[in-house]
Amino acid sequence: MRTESENVRLAEMLFPGDRFSVAEIEKRYPKRNLDKKQVVSRFAPSPTGYMHVGNFFQMFISYNLTRVTDGVFFLRIEDTDNKREKADAVRVIYENLARYGISFDEYQTLDGEDIGMYGPYVQSKRVDIYKAYAKKLVAEGKAFPCFCKKTEGKADVLKLREEKFKIDDGKEYDPCRDMPLAEIEEHLANGEKFAIRLRTQNDGTQRVKFYDLIKGEIEANANAKDIILLKNDGIPPYAFAHAIDDTLMGTTIVVRGEEYISSTPAHIEIFDALGFPHITYCHNPLICKIGDEGNRRKISKRYDPEADMRYYADHGYPVNSLLEYLLNLLNSKFEGWRNQNPMLDWKEFKFGIKDITAVAPILDLVKLTDVSKNVISRMTAEKVYNETLDWAREHDVEFANILDNDPEYSKAVLNIDREKPRPRKDIGKWEDVKELYFYMFNELFWHRVRDLEFPENISREDVHAVVLDYATNMHKFASNEEWFAFLKTVADRCGFASDMKAYKANPSDYKGSIADVSAIIRVCITTRKNSPDLFEIISLLGEDEVKKRLIDVIKG
Repeated sequence: MRTESENVRLAEMLFPGDRFSVAEIEKRYPKRNLDKKQVVSRFAPSPTGYMHVGNFFQMFISYNLTRVTDGVFFLRIEDTDNKREKADAVRVIYENLARYGISFDEYQTLDGEDIGMYGPYVQSKRVDIYKAYAKKLVAEGKAFPCFCKKTEGKADVLKLREEKFKIDDGKEYDPCRDMPLAEIEEHLANGEKFAIRLRTQNDGTQRVKFYDLIKGEIEANANAKDIILLKNDGIPPYAFAHAIDDTLMGTTIVVRGEEYISSTPAHIEIFDALGFPHITYCHNPLICKIGDEGNRRKISKRYDPEADMRYYADHGYPVNSLLEYLLNLLNSKFEGWRNQNPMLDWKEFKFGIKDITAVAPILDLVKLTDVSKNVISRMTAEKVYNETLDWAREHDVEFANILDNDPEYSKAVLNIDREKPRPRKDIGKWEDVKELYFYMFNELFWHRVRDLEFPENISREDVHAVVLDYATNMHKFASNEEWFAFLKTVADRCGFASDMKAYKANPSDYKGSIADVSAIIRVCITTRKNSPDLFEIISLLGEDEVKKRLIDVIKG
């Protein structure tokens, strides 16, 4: 073991004349003046590709914990993995957050301006801070340089370790931990790169306890490896960087995936070595899917397109649909609250840390679509029109042009069965609108093959008789009641029961019922067995267009 003075000398050899001392750094980051109940949390994505829905879910937990406690929510970009970093990934992160209305109290703009006094909010701009703390640990004898050419687990390191194990009774200490100063000087003189490793204080027999906000107290084997604090390019891995950043930035709760539980003992040892109080962790369960064989599995970037947050925008799920669905996954009480408060903004829903699910949530697109139908049913026709048009302009230009050609007509179409006490719930996402309502737009209706399916109990001859009678005698109807009275006269003339009670009493006396007559006209006009209010459809299409469609059926 080296003496105190040797450790100080080593630290200066490794980090000569560094820009900042730890004391100077800590003066720049004063303690936040907040109430104990106010949560300070962050979203700290790595720009290594698209935004994963699981990462967004973790962010949403942090966002809500700070929101309901009037705390501080900040964004920190963890761009220290140069090999995996993707061009434009930071912009994609910002665009996704902006789309879902996620705002931060502190962050760095895309132009590089720090908003807040605890920056820089991008890790690559904090390298001098990490080096200062690494230098301090070396000077205290808690860390050492490692000149191994390859990183943890590689062949040359394993070979060296195997030799050391024979001497150190199998302890997984790094072979460079007790390298003489003269040998270190020689490596440095040769210009060799070095990593900085933590000199673990454990030998594999110790246990450590830590408290998790979701899972409670956890006990595990303490870290017994000389883990890397700085890589040989001077960049820290997550473990060292987050310990420093979250302490300096005053983070009170770190929300992260439960896959980090196994790494927590190592993180605790880093906090202890730095002399920092332990951070409070909230390890949330990972979002899963039900696989083809009925098994639960982690949602995958490789196999599941819905893992990419852009999937939901591309398919036209409204912002609030996804947010409300994630709240369902996060807290099972939300669904009941929404049923009792159908018109309130989701932000009115309050919950605490203990309400966060401890069970791995299942991402179910069918359930998401059901939630979305409820969300959209509460929207005005104006909002549905505007959001559908915005989506179509990017994903279906033909439909966008149709919607834009006559906005008032399009809004009237989307308002059928909408602004009522029990609105229709048929639209789950904006890409559905075209298929659901194509028959209301002549540009779409007349370019489709119309394979019409009429009620099975009605012959083709009777279908033609009903359609011919309706087309011959139809006129502009002033009200739903007037139109339905007309429909009854058609039924009577064509041998159908205009009264459902009479039909149910003696069905064999009739060719069918008024319901069958209505179904025939509905299929002719919309090609659908089910549709919104038929009278409103007929009124919007107009007398000429309705007659044209009926005659087309007769001719066909």
